[in-house]
Amino acid sequence: MAFKIGLISQKGGPGKSTTGRGLAVGFAQLEWSAIIADFDLDQLTSTEWVKIRLSNGHQPAVFAQPFGSVAQAIQHTQNYDVVIFDPKGETSTITVDIAKASDLVIIPTALALDDLRPAAVLADRIHLKHGVPANRIVFALNHTGDSESEIAEAREYLGQKPYQVLDGHIPEKVSFRRAMDVGKSILETPYQGPREEAEKLIQAIINKVEELTV
Repeated sequence: MAFKIGLISQKGGPGKSTTGRGLAVGFAQLEWSAIIADFDLDQLTSTEWVKIRLSNGHQPAVFAQPFGSVAQAIQHTQNYDVVIFDPKGETSTITVDIAKASDLVIIPTALALDDLRPAAVLADRIHLKHGVPANRIVFALNHTGDSESEIAEAREYLGQKPYQVLDGHIPEKVSFRRAMDVGKSILETPYQGPREEAEKLIQAIINKVEELTV
C-alpha cells in the first residue's frame, strides 16, 4: 500500500505543487514509484506538468492523475510506493480528508506573517480538531529570499508549535520556474545553489517518511 503524503494550505500560492513535484522526482530517483493525486480539477497543473515531463522524455518517470475524492485516490493508487496529494490552495472538506488520510502532512509556507499565521492555524486545526498526530505534521519553507535572518525568524515563529520545521527551503528563483515549464522539478535545475537548498528540503521529507515507516 502506498505511503500517503498530503500537501495542504489555507491559501493559494505557498508552493504545494512545486514541493510535490520535487518530492515525486526525489522518490523516483530512489526507485520508488511515485504518483501525484491532482485534486485541482479546474487547473490540473500537476497533471499537465507530468504530461510535459513525459513528452520531453525526462527521467525518472513520475505520474499524476486527477481525482475527485480522497477515497477514490487511495483506491486507485495502492500499487504505488508513494502517493502525493496535491489539492487546491484553500481549506475545504477535501483538505481535512487529505490530512486525516495522510501518513505525513506537509504545510508549505512563505515567510511573511500573512503566510506563517495561516499555516500555524491550519496545523493546529488538523491536530487539535481532527486528531492528526503532531509528529505527522511538518512545515516546509517556500518562496524564500536571500535574507538568512528572515528565514531564521520564520523558523522561530513556527518552532513555537509542536510540529517539525523541515531543514532546507525552496528559494524564489527564476531557474525553478523555467525548469518546471519544461517538465523538470526543483531537483533538476542546472543551477547548483538553488538546487542544493531544494535538495535539503526534499531529503528532509524523505528522512521523515523513513522515520515514520520504521
